[in-house]
Amino acid sequence: MADEAAVREQAEVVRRLKQNKAEPDEIAKEVAKLLEMKAQLGGDEGKHKFVLKTPKGTRDYGPKQMAIRERVFSAIITCFKRHGAEVIDTPVFELKETLTGKYGEDSKLIYDLKDQGGELLSLRYDLTVPFARYLAMNKITNIKRYHIAKVYRRDNPAMTRGRYREFYQCVNDRRILDGMFAVCGVPDSKFRTICSSVDKLDKMPWEEVRSEMVGEKGLSPEAADRIGEYVQLHGGLDLIEQLLQDPKLSQNKLAKEGLGDMKLLFEYLTLFGITGKVSFDLSLARGLDYYTGVIYEAVLLQQENDHGEESVSVGSVAGGGRYDGLVGMFDPKGRKVPCVGVSIGIERIFSILEQRLEASEEKIRTTETQVLVASAQKKLLEERLKLISELWDAGIKAEVLYKKNPKLLNQLQYCEDTGIPLVAIVGEQELKDGVVKLRVVTTREEVSIRRESLVEEIRRRTSQL
Repeated sequence: MADEAAVREQAEVVRRLKQNKAEPDEIAKEVAKLLEMKAQLGGDEGKHKFVLKTPKGTRDYGPKQMAIRERVFSAIITCFKRHGAEVIDTPVFELKETLTGKYGEDSKLIYDLKDQGGELLSLRYDLTVPFARYLAMNKITNIKRYHIAKVYRRDNPAMTRGRYREFYQCVNDRRILDGMFAVCGVPDSKFRTICSSVDKLDKMPWEEVRSEMVGEKGLSPEAADRIGEYVQLHGGLDLIEQLLQDPKLSQNKLAKEGLGDMKLLFEYLTLFGITGKVSFDLSLARGLDYYTGVIYEAVLLQQENDHGEESVSVGSVAGGGRYDGLVGMFDPKGRKVPCVGVSIGIERIFSILEQRLEASEEKIRTTETQVLVASAQKKLLEERLKLISELWDAGIKAEVLYKKNPKLLNQLQYCEDTGIPLVAIVGEQELKDGVVKLRVVTTREEVSIRRESLVEEIRRRTSQL
């Protein structure tokens, strides 16, 4: 418990830091400590203004943003279902030991939780390791699943902004990488750490990656230079054939297996007619330790400029690969279950779509309401509620304004503002005649529809939108 003397001493620490123009992060840390000490004292001293912000690396999603997200999710889920996928879910946190030792150098990015009831827990870092645990625990050896859920990483995320044109796929194989490292003179004990360096080639030039390999990770300059000759190669079947004839790689068992499978993959890609969108790239490494075979990433290209310069990569939006040994790590008998998967970067795709829509000024609907039930005169609230109840019972997506006697103009304006396509208007004359006036918001066309035919007419008109 803080006493007043300690609070005064901490306040002096903060004052000196500000006076000496210390780093903002350091000042913020000490200010937070001071506020906590004041809060412990209680009374007015402990009261302070909260800073209303989301934690670093997170954001809120309002109705407009969520509408865009749902559009992205719908496209992805539709694709998964078209290929016969089932859906699963797993807890947001796992036993710490489940996640430990699966991510190589990225393990430092795992969020650990405080001890809860004798179990050491961590927030999930990806959906792959929990999936492998799920397979081993339930003794499943055959499933085609998709899983959409949040993961958590102690990272410093950055979103590259720009205009985007298309995706292309980069593929490689962990066995080709390991074979390449072996023939280049990388010691076995350094394979994973050098692989982690190669994985940075999409963000750093080769010179910086080489410097890290040699200066920080102790690789010989000669070995680094030999790696450099390979990792700058990319192509298709021709490159695979070239490497199969490479005097060094062709003598390495792992590399030869990987190249054989890569050749088979490109033969299948030819059947699907998509070889033009796929590049065999020896610089693709993917830093996670659990990959055992083919690895791939979907990379986004930035729009060419007016000078016709070549498109440049602005980042990965999906990635994955084969991980045949991961399930066996959790199986008591060590049984291997071959697995292959892909993870789609929803946040990056969402940001790209959001930018595009802002640039196009397209109006985003945040609801799916088909019709607004409106009244033309006062004292018709009960009639509006009766009609909307009929529409809801028939499965029509309908709204009504939460006012007793809203003006008709305000009701029509609400439809224009929110993109509701139809208005069902009840008035004294319509009630006498047993009809409802149906108005098309965009054209302002109005037609009288028999009440018993209203549901069918709404369905017909909305199906054409």
